[in-house]
Amino acid sequence: MADITAQMVGELRARTGAGLMDCKKALTENNGDAEAAITWLKKKGMATAAKKAGREASEGLVESYIHIGGKVGVLIEVNCESDFVAKNDDFKLFVRDIAMHIAAASPVCVSRTEVPAHLVEKEKEIAAAQAEGKPAAVVDKIVAGKIDKWYAQVCLLEQAFVKNTDQTVQEVLSQKIATIGENLIIKRFARYQIGE
Repeated sequence: MADITAQMVGELRARTGAGLMDCKKALTENNGDAEAAITWLKKKGMATAAKKAGREASEGLVESYIHIGGKVGVLIEVNCESDFVAKNDDFKLFVRDIAMHIAAASPVCVSRTEVPAHLVEKEKEIAAAQAEGKPAAVVDKIVAGKIDKWYAQVCLLEQAFVKNTDQTVQEVLSQKIATIGENLIIKRFARYQIGE
């Protein structure tokens, strides 16, 4: 069994943003292996988020973000369960970070369920045309793979988070749910850009 030092716990906390006790437990459970501890923390965050997902989130915050130069702006609504959390600085910072991400990454919608069907069909047609001449089974796999990559570009929750590209926005959201202890929902957003 590896000795878990305060430095190891501090480094893991800096990398993940998880609480000190969670970091210590993750390192202990994984015999001091930092990479395994990160995976353990991600799984724990996802499990915590899944437990809270069914709870009603009727409070929250509408935040605006105007990028430097005033050429891009974002309005976003993120819901939580209580007014206490809505007024919490950690929650406000999270909402602002997501608004900045939207300004930088230009998602079309929050999740796959919100992508307009005509856009999905158009992308499928393009992917199928690019795979033309290959066996039908291969074409189906190519199209499915290209659609998944496309969703990762246009769906906010599937995009790599601009402040930490090792995580998706969904993973960042799940971690925040675990940290704050309430269900959080990125409800909607609008992104404005001069000339669009």
